[in-house]
Parts: sequence; structure tokens; C-alpha cells
Amino acid sequence: MNIEIDVQYGESLAQQDRFFPSAEQVNAWGGAALAGRCENGQLTVRIVDEVEGAALNEAYRHKTGPTNVLSFAVEDTAFLPVPLLGDIVICAPVVEREAREQGKHAEAHWAHMVIHGVLHLLGYDHVEPDGAQVMEALETAILGRLGFPDPYQENK
Repeated sequence: MNIEIDVQYGESLAQQDRFFPSAEQVNAWGGAALAGRCENGQLTVRIVDEVEGAALNEAYRHKTGPTNVLSFAVEDTAFLPVPLLGDIVICAPVVEREAREQGKHAEAHWAHMVIHGVLHLLGYDHVEPDGAQVMEALETAILGRLGFPDPYQENK
């Protein structure tokens, strides 16, 4: 498997005293989501604050405010020497707030957001009920293999 995951942290995050996953953790979680589904490619995971997250959500989804994770898949990679899968943007304050409100361990919720974003890059979606069922089952299985609880169970 030849997968490269570049992890970037928004500049304003360096000044904050909160939990952020390390590049090694993001690579492990992203690699687990890609295992058996993609053998060769590159992607970027960018961890941002609410200002950057809201700007991207408004520009690309036309929705106000930040969301937990955005995925931007590259559609035509035929001209690239290495397949570029796309970019994932994760809004740190939103993930942190969701974990707290849902009674989840921060690391488990971060792992879920990385895996969720990677699966979107691979074409999985949760818009329709059937697709949501497939995607949620896959996320749960991947997280379970990593030792994390089912993210769709209350207070995990």
C-alpha cells in the first residue's frame, strides 16, 4: 500500500491549549479507512478553527457556520502521476464540542471524523438511507478494529 496522508494544522490552532490528534494518529486512522479500499494515493487532512471551517462550509456547501468535517474529492486523476484522493477539513472546535455534548472520548470522535472524511473521498455517502446504513456500518467496523466504540451508540 502506497498511501500518503499530509496533515496540516490551521495557524490559529497553534495558540490554543486543546487536544488535537497527532499526524501519526491521523495517518493511522486514515490508513485504516483506506485499507483494502485504496492501495495508492495521496490526501490532505487540514484541521481548522471555526472561522476557517465556516468560510469553507459557506463557500462550498452554501451553509452558514462551521461543520465537523468537509471532504473534497478529486474527480479526475488520470493526468496525475499518483492518484490524488482529495482534501478533508476538520473543524477542531466543532469536533471537541460534539464529543463533549455526546459524551464521547475526544480521541474516539476525532478518529470517527477522519474515517468519515476518508470514506467520503472514496465515494461513500449518507444522503440516502441505504447509503447511510452502509457507511455507518463500515465506520463502526473500522473504529472497532482500532479499539474504539460504536460512534452511533449513545454516550460512548
